[in-house]
Amino acid sequence: MTKKVLMVGWHPSVVNYAKYPGLTPEKLEGALRADETKLNGLGYDASLVFITDGETAAEKVADTLKEQSYDVVLIGAGVRKDDDHFLVFEQLVNTVHEHAPQARIAFNTGPTDSDAAVQRWA
Repeated sequence: MTKKVLMVGWHPSVVNYAKYPGLTPEKLEGALRADETKLNGLGYDASLVFITDGETAAEKVADTLKEQSYDVVLIGAGVRKDDDHFLVFEQLVNTVHEHAPQARIAFNTGPTDSDAAVQRWA
């Protein structure tokens, strides 16, 4: 049975690139899409959901989790590692716990190693 993976991260248009020298919206989206493609190539059914702000992030993820069941939910490093987004990260973890209690929660270290994070838990 194919395992379903939801990848959650900031939409590339809302990232503060001053914190990530050399990274651009195009590079970030390309890396995230490549991770999604790689996971699908490995036999997972992976999809991305982009959040755009802290006020609607939990609701957007909850709505996505209500639409279908996931085996793994990956919360991206841009949410998890940035202290400015600590509360968003906390809300997302609790949202996944509430709306997908059967799912494993995974964390990548950046926009290029989601496959390793998913494989640890799938």
